Amino acid sequence: MTTRELDAAGVTDPELRAAYLRSRELNARHGRTYFLATRLLTPDRRPAVHALYGFARWADDIVDALDGAPEDERARALDRLGDDLARTLAHDDGPGAREAHPVARALADTARRHAIAHDLFTDFLASMRSDLRVTSYATYDDLRGYMHGSAAVIGLQMLPVLGTVTPREEAAPHAAELGVAFQLTNFLRDVGEDLDRGRVYVPGDLLAAHGVDRGLLRHCRDTGRTDGRVTAALREFASLTRAAYRRAAPGIAMLSPVSRPCIRTAFVLYGGILDAVAADGYAVLHRRSVVPRRRRALVAADGLVRVAAARLTDRRRSPGAPVEAAPAGRSYQEVA
Repeated sequence: MTTRELDAAGVTDPELRAAYLRSRELNARHGRTYFLATRLLTPDRRPAVHALYGFARWADDIVDALDGAPEDERARALDRLGDDLARTLAHDDGPGAREAHPVARALADTARRHAIAHDLFTDFLASMRSDLRVTSYATYDDLRGYMHGSAAVIGLQMLPVLGTVTPREEAAPHAAELGVAFQLTNFLRDVGEDLDRGRVYVPGDLLAAHGVDRGLLRHCRDTGRTDGRVTAALREFASLTRAAYRRAAPGIAMLSPVSRPCIRTAFVLYGGILDAVAADGYAVLHRRSVVPRRRRALVAADGLVRVAAARLTDRRRSPGAPVEAAPAGRSYQEVA
């Protein structure tokens, strides 16, 4: 399957193919929802998406998985990754570029093939660096400023890969907002885990309005107890997140028809995490809420049907163009 994807994308250099495969592994390991949705794209688009998410995951791992390492050590690791990317963006085939980290090589190749603006990567790395020193956000506006680089730019990076049926600038705000909605969902789901890392992403003024502070969150986390004030604050944060999904939703229809099933599936599955959190009583300080497997299977099956319909329509419009059949005969487990 990966060989066919790389062939479809026109990636022929053996070292570059290996770099894309490394990014795909990271996407598959860390982002089950993203990876499942990516399987609904046409094969030629998948390597680019893996490159974008693989790079983002690797940078995030530097920030999080190296917890316990001194801040300056993690900062140097991020700087090295940024330097690798800068070299590969500037000199695609030079000796310095070939020595860069595989995720940087794959990302630079994707940026070149799809004409993705380089400042989107600069903004992303800036937000990753801020995670090393910023552990909370006073207001929602402050959090939005951080999420421009950590989430909104991911949506903007994806647009050239997915394609649009409207001018790209019309779809861009919705794509950025979808990136924000996904990250807000992660923040809500991972409140307890982030607290253990010393971070609180729920805005301070929202917490304070419900009589909550970091100390109370820590107490609930340590004792396993719930508190109505914490529940109310998290419920309001979930409402802010749902509002982001509503702002993002119109952008799905602006995408290329063959890309819509992928994004719609991610939209529904990630939105379903909010439902799971609510069903768990907003107990995110104590456990991670997940979308039930049956629900994931139903959404995936719906995505496969939509893929088949979109590709059939696309083939009828371009009868001479070869189109891979959607994997409608496969089970959810095989696709996932």
